[in-house]
Formats: sequence, C-alpha cells, structure tokens
Amino acid sequence: MLPQEFIRKKRDGEPLDEGEIAAFVSGMIDGKVTEGQVAAFAMAVFFKGMTREEAVALTLAMRDSGDVLSWADFDRPIVDKHSTGGVGDNVSLMLAPIVAACGAYVPMISGRGLGHTGGTLDKMDSIPGYKSQPSNAEFRRAVRKAGCAIIGQTGELAPADKRFYAIRDISATVESIPLITASILSKKLAAGLQALVLDVKSGNGAFMQKSRDAAALAGSLVEVANGAALSTTALMTDMNEPLASAAGNAVEVVNAVDFLTGRSRDPRLEEVTLALAGEMLVAAGLAKSHREAEEKARTALDGGAAAEHFARMVSELGGPADFMEDCRVHLPVAPVIRPVPAPADGFVTAIDTRAVGVAVVALGGGRTRPGDPVDHAVGLTDLLPVCAETTKGEPLAMVHARNDAEAARAVKAVLAAYELAPSRPPRRKAVLRRITAGD
Repeated sequence: MLPQEFIRKKRDGEPLDEGEIAAFVSGMIDGKVTEGQVAAFAMAVFFKGMTREEAVALTLAMRDSGDVLSWADFDRPIVDKHSTGGVGDNVSLMLAPIVAACGAYVPMISGRGLGHTGGTLDKMDSIPGYKSQPSNAEFRRAVRKAGCAIIGQTGELAPADKRFYAIRDISATVESIPLITASILSKKLAAGLQALVLDVKSGNGAFMQKSRDAAALAGSLVEVANGAALSTTALMTDMNEPLASAAGNAVEVVNAVDFLTGRSRDPRLEEVTLALAGEMLVAAGLAKSHREAEEKARTALDGGAAAEHFARMVSELGGPADFMEDCRVHLPVAPVIRPVPAPADGFVTAIDTRAVGVAVVALGGGRTRPGDPVDHAVGLTDLLPVCAETTKGEPLAMVHARNDAEAARAVKAVLAAYELAPSRPPRRKAVLRRITAGD
C-alpha cells in the first residue's frame, strides 16, 4: 500500500491491519516513508486514536525494527520497570538492585530527561567512568554478574521508535496515548523481558496531570503489553510533589546511595520503591503475595544486599569500585550552594512540582533542546515535602548552581513553587491504585 493511502485510511477512521502497519514502520526505517508522511500519520492517530489490535501491531512492528534481546541462557526471571517520568524520581536506582538481590535479573533500559522531568540515564552519567551505552555483550555481562544494569537505548533496539519520537516531538503529537504506548513498549519488548511493571505518574509534576488521563495511559499500556504477550501491571503514583528530597542528577544519585545504605530514606520514595519492588517480585514469580514480596524487598534493602548489587553494577560498567563508600568524593559538586529561605512560619501545603523541575532545567540540569549538554552537578537538595513544618528563614531547599546569578534565579523559582499556610494539610498517599489487564 502507498504511504498516503495508509495515512488516508487512518485519517478516515478505517481499521489498519497488521501487515499495513508493519510495512509502514519498515518504510520509516528504509526511507521509503518521508518525515512528512510520518508526521501526517501521527496526527491522524492523535485525532482518530487506535484500537487495541492496531496499537499491539504498531508496538510489535516497532520492536521488530531492530534487535530483540534474548536471555534464554539466563536462569532467573527477566523483569523490568518503566516510569512515565517525574521530578525527584530516582526510583530505578534503588529498585533495580533491590529486585536483583531478591533473585531476578533486571536489564533496565532507561531514557534521558524529557521536558521538566529528570532522566535516569542522565543520573547514571554523573558517575565517573560509568558506561551507560555499553555493547550488548557488555550489557549482558553486567546483568549476569550484578543482577541488574541500567543503560540507555542502543541504536540497534527499536530504531523506528527513535525516528518516530523525534517527528512526534516537532509535530505536536507527543501526547497521543496509542503512540506513547507503542513508544514505551516497543523498547521494553525489544529488551526481551518476561514481565514488566509500570509506574504511571499523576499530578502537577507528571506529563499526565489529571488522574483520568493517567488512568487511561496506564490502561492502554497494560492492555497493549499483555496483548503483545508481555505480562504487565501498573501502579498509579502521586506526582503532586517531588518524590525524593533531591532533584537533579548527581544529587539524586547521592540520595539513592543514602537510601540503599540506610543513611536516610524519604518516606514517599520508600513507599513507591517498595510497592514497585513487590509488584515486580510477584510478576517474576519470586513471591506469592504482595505482602511477602515487599517483606523480601525490605530484607534485601535493610540487610545491605541491594547496596552490594548496586555497587557491583557500577563497577561492572566502569564506575569506581568504592563508589558506595565514597560517592560524594566521586560525584561532581556545584561551586555555588544557596538556601531557599522560607518567607514565613507555617506548613508546606502545596508544591508546583513542574516548576521545581523547570528550575532544575534552568540551572543546567536538563535540556531545552535535544542533544544539549547537561551539568550533572547542579540541582536541588533538602526539598521540604508537603506537610513539613518550617519557620521563617529556614531553608525550603538548597540550590546547587554554577554561579551566583543562576542560584538567585533558582531561589526565586523555588520560592514561587512553594505554598505555606498556618495549618498542616492532610497527607496524600504516594501509591494511588493498581491497574491490571481487564480493569
């Protein structure tokens, strides 16, 4: 079928079959389908949507556009997690080694920062020597020896997604739920997983700010993944405040090391991390109930096994062998550190989480254009959570900046993002609901 006829069918709301979708995706790779035609198809999907069958076919075609990893010679369950992104969301750094310590293999293929949200890969890149883009052989070796490896998408995995996403980004079609679904799942299916758990964020710091939109995305991801024979469940979690008390790259790595070693753990971060760990262990068949699974995860965390697996992963992928003992020595440090003084006594009642993420980007901790360099040292730490009590002049957060001018702008941005009141607000749950196939 001619590409324009394929686009016309979707534009007119007619169903597309598996062969047509596969041919179109193949054309995206070999150049027979132009950028304009991909953009037109994306816009047609944006307005007309896709059936579950069409979304499954698109996901599988994008998966098959490149390599599909096989773990047939590995003797433990292969499981992973994906987050739709947030601020202070460093869950992956603790979750992968916790689940690995409980007996699964976790080959975690992660992404870079997008918009106001931080990227797991940018965090890992702040570790000196860490190879976040290893060869497939190096990736497999690290997974086998450490039980987990956090790396970036290689050029050989789902290359159709790379081209499709770049075009969606400039054609105002990023928010299409079927296209988001295919983009996320094509990479996870190419990773050769046996089970997947999704962390779908909702709130003022999430891409899907409204609960109903987040639920729709979670439902689409779970249905399409299971339709593609990948056992998948999702947790909807709250992103109406930063998840960790740090937001940035190196500062979130420090936060993760402190979490793994027991030096300090942000309560909401702990709630989400253990809930996702429990979900992954049940999905992997390593626990019969979520209660048993969370107890196993807690034991691996508190007993130090998770920290050992993280240290091994860092070492296997080229990072310092003593990273867990001296992470602050190895990680970059911003030259200017300034407090954000509270303007009054009171309780934190709300945080504009997106504004906090934008402040980190403005400091240089994120990108305004694809390919921009990232300053791994800058960011925010000691972010007070909602419900915290403060007094006038005490820090709401600490700004880590490259110079005084950028620090001053960040202080103003964080002050504007925080709301204080005389009374403590009710606490919100961090884990909102669980979504399974058929919900």
